[in-house]
Amino acid sequence: MPPGTITPQDATVIDVTGLVVSPGFIDVHTHSDATALDARSTPPDLAWAAARQGVTTEIAGNCGYSLFPSAQDSAHADSLRDFCTALLGPAGSPVPGMEGFAASHNKAARVNNIASLQGHSSLRAAVLGFAQRRATPEETDQMCTLLDDALNAGAAGWSSGLIYPPGTYADTAELIALGRVSARHRVPYVTHLRDEMSRVEAALDEALEISRRSGTALHVSHHKTAGRNGVGKSATTLAMMDAARSEGLDVTCDVYPYVAGSTSLHAMLPPWASAGGFQALLARLAEPVQRERMRASIEHGEPGWENTIGNGGWDRIDIAGAPKHPAAEGHSIAKLAAQAGQDPVDFVADLLLAETGAVTIISHSMDEADMQRVMAHPGTMIGSDGVPRDGKPHPRWAGTFARVLGRYVRELGLLSLEDAVLRMTALPAQRFGLADRGSLVPGAVADVVVFDPAAVEDRATFTEPLRRPIGIEHVFVAGREILCGQRLTGAAPGVTVRRRA
Repeated sequence: MPPGTITPQDATVIDVTGLVVSPGFIDVHTHSDATALDARSTPPDLAWAAARQGVTTEIAGNCGYSLFPSAQDSAHADSLRDFCTALLGPAGSPVPGMEGFAASHNKAARVNNIASLQGHSSLRAAVLGFAQRRATPEETDQMCTLLDDALNAGAAGWSSGLIYPPGTYADTAELIALGRVSARHRVPYVTHLRDEMSRVEAALDEALEISRRSGTALHVSHHKTAGRNGVGKSATTLAMMDAARSEGLDVTCDVYPYVAGSTSLHAMLPPWASAGGFQALLARLAEPVQRERMRASIEHGEPGWENTIGNGGWDRIDIAGAPKHPAAEGHSIAKLAAQAGQDPVDFVADLLLAETGAVTIISHSMDEADMQRVMAHPGTMIGSDGVPRDGKPHPRWAGTFARVLGRYVRELGLLSLEDAVLRMTALPAQRFGLADRGSLVPGAVADVVVFDPAAVEDRATFTEPLRRPIGIEHVFVAGREILCGQRLTGAAPGVTVRRRA
């Protein structure tokens, strides 16, 4: 009898009359790289929010940052660690490679699985730190070698975050060179575009050019057209993707079902502010002359910079997490600065200094019609873009998959149930080489979710972001039940999942 086979007399029978039995959901975009590694300080509701909504596999390493590789040069290592821990949490210190990442998670008490992309910013920081310049040919070769190592070890692809340092300092040629490596491995290049606001068409055109000239598949992360200058542009960007497909390019994207995003507060500052690394950023924040320069950059813009505040305003940016200033969480920077009698840039600088940079935000910047247009587009996958940090994190970390099924399938009919499940299961498994997952077929890994299509609903809000969804009745990982009747069983069968060619 093959290993893992269950005989009828050994099986537990569950009555699922009226329920949907689905492959376990695959969250194609998370920032949960270090969440399960920080068991001592991470609240259980935060660590397990994805599993509670039926996610059996999380794909981390997005937007250019992964927990590998670590840098060999001590100065580079310190800068990379500082940025990773500010974004991913206290346990976010980089390890030498994909093998170390896998070992760390295989030792952790994971309830579900995790896969990872190789982050481009992590590669760049490992090789040349946070230098605001082009990589030399030798440095580019070093990055390509590190990427090749990660893909050989089972990374599911590689990602860039072209609004974040040091990835934002890279030119297109550097990304094309790395794309040639992913093309050889037949894995996707996953990108947070250089601009998702006023210049989103040019940013997407750059990504398509990277795919075209390198031969790599392209996946656009959390596709959106945001800010007052981006509303309505999703019609154009989706048409650009369709045209690229007709040309023969392999292009896909993902989306989350909300009109607010979330990221680190320092990302609201111009790219030059972070040149040289995290300590250099903090030093600039302490200098009045540098603050004035930042203020001018935000007011007038910088060539090639997204400038979220210039496209929206401080009133649309809320504090999500500030561990030493919990009273600020849930309030806009414009309001908090006014209460403090400060200019917003001064308030931001003081808060970042007080929190050593570890501040997360929520940005109310998108239009519902654009988001729905992207979600309904053929082949779009679902990703939470969850940033599981303490405080008041974006509710997408706890609500994305239940929200799609409840609001956009049952209530609005934007997607059929079958189409939504496909976008959460088989399509991501195929895209990221997660063999034996995403389908309920003989021989597949038994990652399974059972839900009530008439009741499933997200309940997480911006004020109560970790409220558990309803209607997710059973979740199995590798055949072991981790959630029963909406309660965790205590089982922790999750492992690191690697891409298989």
